[in-house]
Amino acid sequence: MKRIVIVGASSGIGLYAARALASGGWLVGAAARKTSSLEPLRAEFPDNILCEPLDITSPDAPEALSRLVSRLGGMDVYFHVAGIGYDNASFLPAPDLATAETNVAGFTRMMDAAWRYFADGPRPGQIAAISSVAGTKGIGTLASYSASKAYQQHYLQAMRQRAASLRLPLTVTDIRPGWVLTPLLPGAPSDYPLAMTPDRAGSLIVKALLSRRPVATVDWRWRLLCALWRLLPEPLWRRLPLPPFPLGNPCSRS
Repeated sequence: MKRIVIVGASSGIGLYAARALASGGWLVGAAARKTSSLEPLRAEFPDNILCEPLDITSPDAPEALSRLVSRLGGMDVYFHVAGIGYDNASFLPAPDLATAETNVAGFTRMMDAAWRYFADGPRPGQIAAISSVAGTKGIGTLASYSASKAYQQHYLQAMRQRAASLRLPLTVTDIRPGWVLTPLLPGAPSDYPLAMTPDRAGSLIVKALLSRRPVATVDWRWRLLCALWRLLPEPLWRRLPLPPFPLGNPCSRS
């Protein structure tokens, strides 16, 4: 039986992935800040779901991960979904620092813990994380969010390079969705161009995870858009009249 740990499994993409993989016969370690939010999932799949409280902003988060891996009897895949983001057009420090604490410091803490688990084996495995298409460009109203996602993408690329140089049997997967209509996005769906429903995005993300590709942009429209905006020269990008993209509610920061 394959074993996966999903950090950020209490809602949105993480919840979809946990349910989809458990129904496919995987043993799933579902981690979130509050395990009460995971109880319906555990009740739905009592033989395939184990839950563990874990807050990636806490220094003891790696110990919580170790407990969960021990309870699972091992880990084949570490899947990092937890993250937050805010619209911050005025560059107020509090939301930017909160984003960095979760998406940079918390992300790094968990990536390093997952790396040590697989590198100390060494055992075949996979580290996967949800970054975002926002990490490919600096977006004016989402400075800390887009910057944190760029950090994650470079971190995953560095891990991939290091694994190859050490000849570790480790796959590192960077999954980059566009807008997904989760609790992270307040307001109406019309506020977000090319937004995907959680079910559509979740299905494509699980497919990308299982494909073990190094980088997967979800979906094809976002792949095309990212390819196009990479061609834009910096002076043109600065003048591009992007619409406001409100981000106000943190998603599962687990």
